[in-house]
Amino acid sequence: MTPWHLSTIASTIVFCYIIISTRSSSSSLFLRPVTAFAPSNKKLLLLSSSRKELSFSSHRQHQQLTMSPPSTTTAAAAAAAGGAVEDPHLWLEEVLGSKQLEWVNKVNTQCLKTIGDPTTTQTYTRIKSILDSQDKIPHAYRINDNYYYNFWQDEHHVQGIWRKTTLESFKGTTTTDGKKQPTTEWTTVLDIDKLDPPTTGTAKTWVWHGSILLDEGPNSNNKCDRALIKLSPGGSDADICREFCLTTETFVDPNGPEQGFEITTPAKTRISYRSRNECLVGTDFHLDGSSSSLTDSGYPRIVKSWKRGTPLSEAVTVFEVQQSDIAANMYSYHDRGYVHEFQLRSITFYTSQYFYRALTAEGITSVTADEETVPFREVPIPEDAELGTFANTALVTLRSDLTVDDGKKTFKAGSLV
Repeated sequence: MTPWHLSTIASTIVFCYIIISTRSSSSSLFLRPVTAFAPSNKKLLLLSSSRKELSFSSHRQHQQLTMSPPSTTTAAAAAAAGGAVEDPHLWLEEVLGSKQLEWVNKVNTQCLKTIGDPTTTQTYTRIKSILDSQDKIPHAYRINDNYYYNFWQDEHHVQGIWRKTTLESFKGTTTTDGKKQPTTEWTTVLDIDKLDPPTTGTAKTWVWHGSILLDEGPNSNNKCDRALIKLSPGGSDADICREFCLTTETFVDPNGPEQGFEITTPAKTRISYRSRNECLVGTDFHLDGSSSSLTDSGYPRIVKSWKRGTPLSEAVTVFEVQQSDIAANMYSYHDRGYVHEFQLRSITFYTSQYFYRALTAEGITSVTADEETVPFREVPIPEDAELGTFANTALVTLRSDLTVDDGKKTFKAGSLV
């Protein structure tokens, strides 16, 4: 288990951050964690930040460490002259640049020198033993009718393994000295530690970002035999995607006869199956000209229909949102005999617009998204509502009131409609 995993649950450990970028106001900051923690012999680590510097101080030692970017003279001069203030942290946007990484390494060294190494503390050792314990409950989920899958990490599987078992094995126990012990027999499907390391950037390992299953409906002869595996280099928000066969338990070669889906450039990608031979994908398409395939927040702005056996560069745009929105998403799924397809415009993190069309199991496999003639219609719900389905019924969770029937009926915030 890595120090980053430990930091996520340790209430006694306080995070340090460096500013990677600032937005339109000083209150909107994008923060990235630095490898620096408060060891148990320090009561508290204080963090203060401004647009020019970060300072860290220890209560017990009363030591202060100030870290400024290489140059803020341009910003200071502009402010003194009454002109526009240039963001002094803008140069940190290039998060993997050699100059930027050199500065981060220097800051990390200063932090550790000031507050100590967390790996030498009893708190670190205790939490690590808990996270590596074999007594953790293995939460499993069913894929098809035969197997239950689980992602597991311990001291022997640092990056983790994706594994499976049967329901009978999962429920199996034996009694020793009056105590029941699990006897579950797991089969490793994918070992993340054994994958070849990333070849881009500075990351040395892959971090599991989950699997996306192919669901062709209840009448399919190939139930959930494929999955899109998302892996992040070093644990960043960006990830790659590789198609995986659950039958052979191997990755599907994009250059082989089955022409597997694969995205090797790390990005904040959103991808899902629409059918066996089509994916809906939003990623960094590296568009030429003034337009961008990413929003200002760095998430997909454009969703494309990507056909099996074709390069990603030939994918066809089927949905796009504004540059200032958070993200665009488009997805399809089977739900108890019905097929739903949504377009989702995320305006902010808490407000969205939904667009919907109903399809058939035969139609979604025979007509691709870019050629489908059934129109999308906006779902008339508040922008802060959440939308789901159950068979052919919409389930709307309200955060604000919803008035219908020409004002005759109002559903209050908090209702499930």
